[in-house]
Amino acid sequence: MPQLQLLRIHQLTGSLELLSGLRIGASEGEIRIGGVDNQVIRNAHDHGRPYIPGSSIKGKVRSLLEWSSGAVRPQPLGIADLSASKPLVRPILQLFGVGGGDQVSDEQAADLGPSRLAFWDIQLNQDWVKKIAQENLLLTEVKTENRIDRIRGVAEHPRQTERVPAGALFDFRLSIKVLNIDSNEGRDLLKVLFRGLRLLELDALGGSGSRGYGKLRFQHLKLDGEAIQDAFEGQDPFEQ
Repeated sequence: MPQLQLLRIHQLTGSLELLSGLRIGASEGEIRIGGVDNQVIRNAHDHGRPYIPGSSIKGKVRSLLEWSSGAVRPQPLGIADLSASKPLVRPILQLFGVGGGDQVSDEQAADLGPSRLAFWDIQLNQDWVKKIAQENLLLTEVKTENRIDRIRGVAEHPRQTERVPAGALFDFRLSIKVLNIDSNEGRDLLKVLFRGLRLLELDALGGSGSRGYGKLRFQHLKLDGEAIQDAFEGQDPFEQ
């Protein structure tokens, strides 16, 4: 059984720009007459500014990679899904970990190692916040939507949805561990991570992606301070 050793922790940083309005919802503590039906999640310790939970982006990237692996199922992939015919499953488990309900032997745990990724909550870029304040604009927008009666052709049941608007900038950051069991000094796992982030750019984050919400792109990506944006954009997320 190999002795596991942590060799380094990479820092991936950059900007996340919204190309369309983003809605990641928050539970309502009270019902207010005339209030917005669906509010976005906010940071109570940062003047109530909206943010993107690390769990939201982690879950969506993992889901897209599992779809890409060809082994997707209703629950997150686990030890039982490891297969030579589905080679992407192994790096997914190494990056994101196995489910808490998985029965993992000591040998399997040593073979896979602990989850490599740590996602940070993504806060609004301070320069963008200052720019919005100088222009006397708000950090969110309210979009009204309706249900269309197909027979009569009229709009019914209007509802208001709060979104972070297109053009908003967030400071993106995550950490990735490299262990002595990782092939190619961890670069193979980085490639899978970039594949997941590229898939996210092609899909959407948050709610109502099929209606145009949550389109985004990553900019100015750096790995440990070194620019990697060109290499990231050059990666084909569907390359086998």
